Amino acid sequence: MELLIFILNKTEKLDSLLTEFAQKNICGATVIESMGMARLLSHKHDEDEIPFLGSLRTLMNPEREKSKIILAAIEERQLKEAEAIIENIVGDLSGHDTGVLFTVPIDFTKGITKIGK
Repeated sequence: MELLIFILNKTEKLDSLLTEFAQKNICGATVIESMGMARLLSHKHDEDEIPFLGSLRTLMNPEREKSKIILAAIEERQLKEAEAIIENIVGDLSGHDTGVLFTVPIDFTKGITKIGK
């Protein structure tokens, strides 16, 4: 198993993404509200204190304050399908302000229930 971690910047796409996951039997996701380091620092510090903030402010979407982190334990065989679903809904992840996707191996689980069992 893998822990899929997707940081979704386009939070308006969350419902579509989770619905498509459910339709493809990628279930049991947990969603956490988050804020990136640059955005958090930009609220508390001036450019004088942290020089790179000025250039980061131009890259940040001013309408979006928060992101969503989607966590889902998936089978390794589901990874390509999950990636395709994500990019179909939010766009190419190599593009600006879409999101970040990665997985980490899961060595142990307890309490994960499969649909239909």
